[in-house]
Amino acid sequence: MARKVPSLISLVIETIKREVVHGLLRTAMITRLLRTMMGESVGEMETLIRHGRRCLSCAGRIVFTLLKHNLTGDRYTGKHTCRSIATYSIYIYCLYLDSSSSSSSSSCINRINSCLDEAAELASLPSFDGCIGEMNVSDGILKCIGCEGHVNHANYSKLSYHCQQFGHYASCLRLQNVFCVAETCVLLRKSNLQSLIVRWIISEKHVDGLCKLLLQNSETLTSLEFIYCKLSPTFVSAICGSLNVVNTHTHGIKHFSINTSSFLEINPVSLPPGFVSFLSSGRSLCSLKLHDNHLDRNFAWMLFSVLLDASSSLSILDLSDNNIAGWLCNLNGKSKCKVPLSLGIGKSLQSLRVLNIRGNDLHKDDVESLRCALVSMPNLEILDISDNPIEDDGIRCLIPYIVEAHDRCSPLAELYLENCELSCSGATELLDSLSNLKRPLNSLSLADNGLGSEVAGPLQKILGTAIKTLNVGGVGLGSLGFQELEKGLMTELKLVDINISKNRGGFETARFLAKLISLAPNIIAINTAYNLMPLESLTVICSALKLSKGSLERLDLTGNNWDFQPNHASMVAEFHHNGRPILILPSYLAVDVPYDDDP
Repeated sequence: MARKVPSLISLVIETIKREVVHGLLRTAMITRLLRTMMGESVGEMETLIRHGRRCLSCAGRIVFTLLKHNLTGDRYTGKHTCRSIATYSIYIYCLYLDSSSSSSSSSCINRINSCLDEAAELASLPSFDGCIGEMNVSDGILKCIGCEGHVNHANYSKLSYHCQQFGHYASCLRLQNVFCVAETCVLLRKSNLQSLIVRWIISEKHVDGLCKLLLQNSETLTSLEFIYCKLSPTFVSAICGSLNVVNTHTHGIKHFSINTSSFLEINPVSLPPGFVSFLSSGRSLCSLKLHDNHLDRNFAWMLFSVLLDASSSLSILDLSDNNIAGWLCNLNGKSKCKVPLSLGIGKSLQSLRVLNIRGNDLHKDDVESLRCALVSMPNLEILDISDNPIEDDGIRCLIPYIVEAHDRCSPLAELYLENCELSCSGATELLDSLSNLKRPLNSLSLADNGLGSEVAGPLQKILGTAIKTLNVGGVGLGSLGFQELEKGLMTELKLVDINISKNRGGFETARFLAKLISLAPNIIAINTAYNLMPLESLTVICSALKLSKGSLERLDLTGNNWDFQPNHASMVAEFHHNGRPILILPSYLAVDVPYDDDP
């Protein structure tokens, strides 16, 4: 097949695009181009070009204005050609300006991160011995960022070129350990980093290079995350010390995370001094996440003690997936549940809104102690203690706190108790207590607890409150449970999101869904995957959707072994929300794979 000959206008537009990407075409040149082509009509265009740096929609307004004044045409001759070229050149240029504006620089951020990620793979090879800035950016990356084929520029394919040209727009970066060197500070000397993600920090060399980069951006950096790192007390203190703004003893970090990493040589009686200073002096700190770091009870208790006496306005504390069982044993549940006066009561925990301690092997005694600690968190809104074997006795210890918190007008709104080895008895006590609250929870999750069909009755009560999100996936409702739930639904529900997946409900699941859809006008998402529903359930569900006047956006039906017929496709095709299908159907590739929810 003969190659299609490009039109004149497409060649000119591509030339303009190439000049823009090279940084050779500027506002003054665009203005002169417009004056030549359009005469005095360019005044409004100049204004929009100047503002194009702030908002991408300005580019669209430029094109719209051109169209409004009938300044563009479909023919590629004479003034119509010039005006079409002018239209496209302005549009391309404004796209470029938007990608490099400080307010919406995601394109430049992606450009730098893509270059750095690729360079990290090469720099990590044992055979690499050279300067990072001299590394070539591959044609694949150049193509992804829209710069393929522009190798006439002597240094255009060098990593250093992209860092120098676009580094000052890159506010959010992710760096491998090979970039934690002094050369990176030079490459990114124009940057004003606000967010930094660092991976695989394991040696003193990495820490030294990172500290220089942190010092260089200490006045602008607000978010710092470590992943897959090995941090000794010396490393931690050095890093935290580098975060202080020059000539001050405070830092501006708002979000600090260490995830899936290890703390080496932990002192059983004290935290690294630099880390303590970081926590105590960070008045801006609002999020502290130490997830999956093999932390023990001593570390967690020392951290809790420091935060009690700190002055930050901490909003989020995440200690999930560690091993901190017994961390609050000094707070004896048999006492009057008051924090020891020797610890003080700062504002760090008083401002706490989210506490995540899931996956820590906590038991009943830990919940007793936690109940005492929660008194120091009067503004707590979200509590997640999932994946801890607290059992029924543990939940019974927590119920009085929940009731007392609401009596004190506490803002507690979300409670997550997934996979806590609860039985129907403990769950029933909890649900009964929650159903009687004057101000019910917004969100509750009891997923992956073996509650059985008997829990249907208490669930009816909680559904009758103003609860908006409920997750009871994998609790063993079965067909009997769904049958009871369907019978008990009588009044309009406030539900917005419900998960009833993995309950082996069969056809009764569809009957319950039909009733639910008719009584929950505000519901947006329903997950009913893996319920062993027969294919005839689809007819019931579609009928309910036709009668519904709600705002359902997503109904997950995956994991049900259905043999589709041609008429089924047309049946579900009519249900869309904003152009996307509402019904998420089982994959044809997975229909023969049975679901097994046995432990």
